[in-house]
Amino acid sequence: MISTQALLDEASPLIARAGAAFYFTPETIERAKAMGLDGYRFYFLGRGGVLGDVEAPVVASAFGYFESGLLAHMWNTAREKVAPREAGRAHLGCAHDMGRARLVGIDGLDAFCDAAAAVVSAAEPAGLALFAGMLAEPVPDDHRARAMHLLVVLRELRGSAHLLAVRASGLSPRVAHYLKRPDDFALFGWKEADVPTVGEGERARMASAEALTDELVAPAYSVLGDAARAALIDGLRKIAPALRVERPAPGTAR
Repeated sequence: MISTQALLDEASPLIARAGAAFYFTPETIERAKAMGLDGYRFYFLGRGGVLGDVEAPVVASAFGYFESGLLAHMWNTAREKVAPREAGRAHLGCAHDMGRARLVGIDGLDAFCDAAAAVVSAAEPAGLALFAGMLAEPVPDDHRARAMHLLVVLRELRGSAHLLAVRASGLSPRVAHYLKRPDDFALFGWKEADVPTVGEGERARMASAEALTDELVAPAYSVLGDAARAALIDGLRKIAPALRVERPAPGTAR
């Protein structure tokens, strides 16, 4: 039997990339343009749309890693054009369409979906805002779209848990983001003056945050038996290349 930790070690990076694979595809950008948005505004309003028509600081608290001024500008200028919940469902619709288009001919996709759904059902949403918001969205009936939907939800489960773990470990999201993705620091709206000084203490707290993230999500994955664990991993190994996942898009690594 694969251990829960071994399951998380292999599944988590695949989920992080595959669950965000639709963010900036040409098809998603076209959907954004049809709504009067650019790709980045659609990302902010679409991903955050499950939170409802809230003020920018609420979204910033759930996203965590973006400079607040950038996030507020993107969120506010986007919601002037499209209602957040409408954008959120359109954004998820792009994920569903990607699943229908690319997850063709994958053996065991139903078993993957059943395993992923079991993890989602077992997860505790308290304190995990984006994950909790995603739980309210309807799951498609067709298995290719369902698989992609569940990947998005599983990604938000770990992403939300990681943000919680970062704060519990005594790090600010700005410092955690710099430690994990220094090359993307400016892309998230931070300036040269915002670059933090980091040392062994901060790196140790980051390692603690990673371990705590696993602790927070492990109970949900531990409900899976041997066959379901194998189905989840086998599905992820097949889904990732089908989605042509290579490097995470901005804002997708967790």
